[in-house]
Parts: sequence; structure tokens; C-alpha cells
Amino acid sequence: MKREESDIAREYPLHYIVWKNNTVALRSSLLPDNVNLQHLEQLDPRGRTPLMLAVTLENLDCAILLLENGANVNVENKEGWTVVQEAVSTGNHQIISAVLQKRDLQRHTTRMLGVPALLQKLKEAPDFYMEMKWEFTSWVPLVSRMCPSDIYKVYKQGSNVRIDTTLLGFDQSSWQRGSKSYLFKSEGVDKAVLLEMDHEAKEVFVEELRTLQEDQVTRHLMAPSNEAVMARVTSPIVHTYVDTEKISFERNKSGLWGWRSDKMEVVNGRDCKVFSASNVELVTKTRTEHLSPEDKTKVAGSGFLLNSLLAVGQHIEEPTLPDDSNSHEVTMEEYFDSSIDLGKRDIGRPKEMTTKTQKFKATLWLCEEFPLSLVDQIMPIVDLMAISSTHFAKLRDFIQMQLPAGFPTKIEIPLFHVMNACVTFGNTFALDEPVHGISVIQEADRLSCVVDDSCFVTPGEYTLYGMGGASVSSSSRRQFSMDEEDELLQYAIQQSLLDVGSEGDEVDIWEALKAHKPPTTPQVSRVNRSPLPPRSSSSLGFCMSAEEEELQRAIEASLGIPTELGLNPVDASSSGGTMEAQDEASLLAEALMLSARETALEEERRSREDNELLQRILELSLLEK
Repeated sequence: MKREESDIAREYPLHYIVWKNNTVALRSSLLPDNVNLQHLEQLDPRGRTPLMLAVTLENLDCAILLLENGANVNVENKEGWTVVQEAVSTGNHQIISAVLQKRDLQRHTTRMLGVPALLQKLKEAPDFYMEMKWEFTSWVPLVSRMCPSDIYKVYKQGSNVRIDTTLLGFDQSSWQRGSKSYLFKSEGVDKAVLLEMDHEAKEVFVEELRTLQEDQVTRHLMAPSNEAVMARVTSPIVHTYVDTEKISFERNKSGLWGWRSDKMEVVNGRDCKVFSASNVELVTKTRTEHLSPEDKTKVAGSGFLLNSLLAVGQHIEEPTLPDDSNSHEVTMEEYFDSSIDLGKRDIGRPKEMTTKTQKFKATLWLCEEFPLSLVDQIMPIVDLMAISSTHFAKLRDFIQMQLPAGFPTKIEIPLFHVMNACVTFGNTFALDEPVHGISVIQEADRLSCVVDDSCFVTPGEYTLYGMGGASVSSSSRRQFSMDEEDELLQYAIQQSLLDVGSEGDEVDIWEALKAHKPPTTPQVSRVNRSPLPPRSSSSLGFCMSAEEEELQRAIEASLGIPTELGLNPVDASSSGGTMEAQDEASLLAEALMLSARETALEEERRSREDNELLQRILELSLLEK
């Protein structure tokens, strides 16, 4: 039975107004006397809130009205896309800017309200000290050399928490390290103070964690820069998540056939049962409908090797391309009728999307007797860090699954298709390695940890900024947001795939898998004889186009340069002596004569390398992590 407009307006009042793009009616409905908070966050049959619907339909005025009246930006639709991602897909700079501004303000408010609550939750739990070691690993050797590691040292005393870290950021080709401490001090049920201590600079930044009143100044501070908006508009929208719907945990076995037993391993001096999580899929969805043809070309060229690596051992669905016809259009009656299957049809701009899935086995080491409580002591710390860290958020999501009994002393979780994170809990109560300010008391059959007050005291020689100290500009305290954290790690992956011999050249996938630096190809231009420009990383796929590459090889062959031997041009010229007698015109003429022969040889070589690469990938797929 076809739904009437009156039924839709009664059941989904704000959605109906947004669909009609009636800003006058929406403004009236959002007045304090009329607004219903339940309707403000109500989901329609397709899983969208009124704000998500307004953004998807590119109804700018309706979206701004909903944002001004407190609509939640941090929601997802049924496909897992956030309001920010849907805003970017429209390509509308005004919508993107408005949504980003409100999202950052809401995130700040959530953090300010969440931290005091978590600290109060920790207050009743026993004090403790522990270390969380994060190791980023990859099966691709050239990526693994750039994988960072860090140890978070966690002090908990009453409702106060201190976290020490050394990994600060990534700069061009290396991870930057330092020594920083973050101190969270509770000052009541709804108030807390954050101290950021830079031990190398001997500076302390103090910030009172309180919610901001939304005014003109606050909106200006939270407004995204034009550069930030442009960066999103010119980049693909990527959504990565772990699908755990069919997950199952299996006990690992050890020993020979017929004598198999449950596998046990020692982690930080404790006997642990080893489990594997099966049927877990890492899904990456990429959308590009908002990109210009130039941006699509640029993205396709810059990510050749990385995309090749992501394709190894995974299933790639055919990309969803926009339909030039009107078959994707959905009527209001169809949209709000849950009994109608829309299939691939949807509202808004037609999607251009590629989905990649990779199955993997996560590994879990569980200890039955551990001095810390996962629920009362560890999870509040993980929740505290997950407020501003995507990596801790992924760890939290994994821990919150229905894990087998025991404390997860070591967990391996996926971050990207080529990178995993291995988290190990160790040095509990500083029993393995002494730590200043930490002591242990033996009480009957259990140990108690004592955290000294000195662990939460600011050294007197440190310069204090904020809350009575010197003022400080926001630029001097550079912190990475949740969005930037994953981007930073992916940038490090991309940098690791650059040829160490030349910043502009990427190695190919075969060289990455074989984990050695490719031989440096002699450049004729070094002796000022090549009519070709130097290699550029801007070409699609490889560093040079196929035609340029073939012509380059032809010229090298015409000069008699033995490239396979890795000889430099000076050595070749001194041995042959003919290079000095040829001018540039004759070199180019001879190169063109040899180009046909080189093309055939090149095709044969590439075919051989493709077969070798396929064989290597098959070998890798058979190896158990």
C-alpha cells in the first residue's frame, strides 16, 4: 500500500520538512516550545537522522538550522558513513565547513564531559602502574622498516591518571620522538584538569577541561581553514572498519600430528593461552564521486604501489559507478516505505565507490591470573585514550567483543591492509623493571600497588603555561586529531615505499616484497646528453610513463650502457669511447630505431615479472602470520 504524504509528515515530521526543503517550517518546528529531541535524532527507514538527510540531499539551509539546534554530527548511517563523510561527498564547501565546525565543537564537549566521568569511575578501583607496548608491524619489508613502536606508561592514583609517551609525530622520513607526560587530575564530578608536560623543553601546558559556550568567538576558533576543506574535497573518502559479525575464537594447537595440544606461550613471564580470531574481515570503502577528473587522475597515479599492496590477498568488488539515467532517483513515498527494497538506488549524488575486503586472523594471548581487572582498571584507561585516538578506539572495539575467559596480555589487531598493531600489557606494578615512585605491598595472597604523589607533581624548574601561567599560542601546541592519526600512519607507509635512492621514485611492488633497494639505473642526463627530462613521480602508475620508459631504455641501449650491471655513465663512456663522438640528434635517431625492439622486450619482461609476482603472492598467502 502506497504511503500518503500526511502519514510521512506525521511519523517523520522533521524528515518530511527536510525532504521538502522547507526552511520556514523547519525553523518553526525547532523553536524551544515545539522541538522534540526524539524527533531531532529520529532515524528514518533508511537509517538517516534529519541532519544526515539534509546533508545527503544538499539542503544547506536545513542542515545549518539543524546544526544550530544541536543535531548530533557524530552519527553514522546504515552503511557506516558519517555526516562529515556525506558532506564531503557533496563537494559543497559551505556544507563541509558548517559540519566540520559543529563536529569539532561536539567532540570537544564530549571529551570535556567524558574525561571527568571516566576519572570518577577509576576512583574506586585499586591504584596501579602498567605499560602498554604498541608495535606496528607489516608483512611488507619496506613498510616494516617504517613501522613505529611506543610504550605508554600508565600511572593511576585515586581519580588521577598519568600517561607517558615518546612517539610525537612523523617528519618526512622518520618518526619524531621525545618525552611527554599527560596528567589528568579530577577536581570533582564534572570537572578535571589536563597537564601536558614536555620533559625535553621543560614546559607544562595546563588546560581546564570544561565545556565551551557556543558563541561567536568559539565558532570562529572551531571554524575549519580553507586548506582543510580543500584537502577533503580533493581526496577520496575512505572508511575502514573490522567486520566481526561472523567472528569465532579458536584455541591454537602445538605439537606433531597425533600429539597435538593446546598452545601455551609465555608473555612477560606469564603463561598465556593462545587463541586465533577467525572470520574477521577488514573492509575498506573508498568513494570518489566528489573528485574532479584531474583529482581522480592525481590520486590514481600517486597511490600506485600502495594500491597494489592493498590488493594483495583481498577481494575487490567492482566499483560502483554513477548512472547517467534517472534510474537512481527515489521518490519520497518509496524512500519512507520500509517495505520497498531500493536495491542499488539511493538519494543524493550517485556514488562512485570501491569496496575492498581482506580476511585475516587476529591473535590473542590470554592469561587466567593477572593482577589487573580488565573491566574496572584497563577499560576506563582505554576509553580515556579512545576519545582522541583512533588506534585506542579500535583496540577498545576489539576488547569489547565476546572474548574467551582471561586477561588479554597481548592482542594483535589490524589497522590497514598492510599493517597490524600488536598491543602488549607488561611491567605491571613495575615488577619486571623498577619505576620511580612505584612500590608494591604484599597483602595476604595478593599484591597492592602504591603510586607516590611525586608522580603527579610538576617539577619546579618547568615553565607553566595556562591557568595562571604564561599565555601560549595554539600553534605552539601541535596535537594530532583523530582524523590526522590514521593519515599520519598512512603517510609513513607511503614514505616507506619511496626508493631510498631518490625521493621522487617509488619502488614497484616486486621490489617492496623482495625487501631490497633496486639497482640505481644510470641516468644519461647526468652527463648532459639525454634529451629526456629526469624521472618524475607525477606519472600514472610508474615513475615515468611507458613511452618515456621505453625511450629511456632505448637511448641507454644505443649508448652501450650495461644497466643490468649497475655501471655509471662515466665508466661506460671511458670503456667504449664512442659516446663522446655522438651528438644529441644522432642519439635520438638511433633510439627511435630501437624503440620497436625495446617495446617487444619490455612486454616480455613485464609478463615474466607479473608471473613471478603472482607466484610470490601465492606463497605469501600460504604463510600463517
